[in-house]
Amino acid sequence: MKERRTPQPVVVRCKLVLVGDVQCGKTAMLQVLAKDCYPETYVPTVFENYTACLETEEQRVELSLWDTSGSPYYDNVRPLCYSDSDAVLLCFDISRPETMDSALKKWRTEILDYCPSTRVLLIGCKTDLRTDLSTLMELSHQKQAPISYEQRVRTVLFEPSKRREVGLRLEEKFGGLMYGEPEGRHQ
Repeated sequence: MKERRTPQPVVVRCKLVLVGDVQCGKTAMLQVLAKDCYPETYVPTVFENYTACLETEEQRVELSLWDTSGSPYYDNVRPLCYSDSDAVLLCFDISRPETMDSALKKWRTEILDYCPSTRVLLIGCKTDLRTDLSTLMELSHQKQAPISYEQRVRTVLFEPSKRREVGLRLEEKFGGLMYGEPEGRHQ
């Protein structure tokens, strides 16, 4: 009688590069994903690599997560991280509207310059601050509000290009831009 072997899951390796402004939530999101812990203190990132595995019976996905600094000081070396990336996670802080503007201007330009055919996932970080009273009060003093999911998706789908033909959707320019929000720290 033949012994039945359990089929081994197919192994898929993916390199994901995270970019975005300083303190927009990149590192915290990665630490929760890779280490299942939320960092209690902020430590500026230079360049860090994390790994995480996602597994089903049929497939094992090994993620190589490249955390980059959003500091302009590293603008000349950060592009080295883009080589051979399978996707770029473009992050912004929903409680700081200027980080969304930066994502659509600075970071979009950098991604198009260094890895134009790589898929991009736009990530709204710190979603728990969308309902945080202190954050809401601080933003209201500046006549601002947190970025809403609807506002974010509308901007993603209809922001015209300033680098290429006017009116192209960002998702077409990025070869498939997607948008998501991880759960916030307290949700």
